[in-house]
Amino acid sequence: MHIKQRFLVSLSALLLAGCSPTYNWRDYTSADGAFKVLFPAKPATHTRAIDLGGIQVDMTMTAAEVEGSTFAVGTAVAPDAALAQATLPAMRQALLRNIGAGDAGGKNESGTAPAGATLDVDAVGKGNGGPVRLVGRFLAKGTRVYQVVVLGKPGAMPPEQTEQFLSSFKPQ
Repeated sequence: MHIKQRFLVSLSALLLAGCSPTYNWRDYTSADGAFKVLFPAKPATHTRAIDLGGIQVDMTMTAAEVEGSTFAVGTAVAPDAALAQATLPAMRQALLRNIGAGDAGGKNESGTAPAGATLDVDAVGKGNGGPVRLVGRFLAKGTRVYQVVVLGKPGAMPPEQTEQFLSSFKPQ
């Protein structure tokens, strides 16, 4: 009977561990109320000064990692709405450069995003010693700019999880 009890306890523990979701989706509202999004795990936030196409801004990055894929929202405030919109191609290009990927579009001939436009990216490059895929959106609302991205190994980013994250993003 003692062995049978141990087996049942071990089996119960194994079943409970199997029920633990890999993606533990949770509503998140940024501390300043600038956006809402669903993160697949508890996110962490970090702020640092960056250059966005010649404009110095403080960018706050909020991100969570699940099974080697990073789900992140970056936000910054530009001096005015026109400059916010103008920084979108620079944000997109900087991330493509970070993974060594070429630009496959996303801006018009003048090098700026049309007013109200959202720039998308889906590119494969290199990072952390292997191939990485970057899927994301870049948008501006008023003076605030946003980058909403998922970065991970190309085969390890479930499309439904990536789309859930990207489509859940709501600027405020």
